[in-house]
Amino acid sequence: MRANPVRQIWKEGGTAVNGWASIPSAYCAEVLGHQGLDAVTVDMQHGMVGFDTAVTMFQAISATPAVPFARVERNDLALVNKLLDAGAYGIICPMVSTPDDARRFAAACRYPPHGNRSFGPARGLLYGGADYFARADEEIVALAMIETQDGLDNLDAIVATEGIDGIYVGPNDLCLALGAAPRAESDDPRVVDAIRRVVDHCRSAGKAAGIFCSSGEGAAMRAAQGFNFVTPGNDAALLGRTVRAEAAAARLAAAPQSAPPSSGY
Repeated sequence: MRANPVRQIWKEGGTAVNGWASIPSAYCAEVLGHQGLDAVTVDMQHGMVGFDTAVTMFQAISATPAVPFARVERNDLALVNKLLDAGAYGIICPMVSTPDDARRFAAACRYPPHGNRSFGPARGLLYGGADYFARADEEIVALAMIETQDGLDNLDAIVATEGIDGIYVGPNDLCLALGAAPRAESDDPRVVDAIRRVVDHCRSAGKAAGIFCSSGEGAAMRAAQGFNFVTPGNDAALLGRTVRAEAAAARLAAAPQSAPPSSGY
């Protein structure tokens, strides 16, 4: 089976950089995959992406050095199975708030006897290889999102759940849950403390720690804090920010020049 490069990066003690695809476009996903990212996550929760388009995005990402991940809409066996069968090599699951949430999510990502994933890998077999079934449980990554107060309260049990490879922090929802304004790199002490707890628990348990960031600078800060799976913003925000800056530069260059001083004649 094709090896999961994200797992290899973690094994070597490095930090994987993950792209975030919210625009429903195979071309955009392909462009992301060629920009030096280790993984590209197709966002099925808040992105404008349906399943049929997600498949074409996985196909596009598969032609790049990046590995395809997906954020599923919700903690649902059928949805997780469908995305894995379509070729996702990692699943990020939102709103994992209880030990039961964590167990259900982990089970959906693993074949029996380790879970209850149904067999029918379809495109996963094409992308992964002929021995997909034998090695899928070793290569697929399952990241549970901590973004609620209940999730924080149950952090120990969620991190310890067999089959959960790590935690992915949803910082904006976590801010809201803690009574702070949503901000990826919030300096609210409650949020700072909560995020530090996640990193410490993941490190102690030997699990991965991931987080969504607003920029490359924010991602670098999180990596320095101990996160080993960082997302430097999503495609739509990066596109908007880049175009806005380029448009401003163009307008500055195109601004009318002041009239030359009069010669006196």
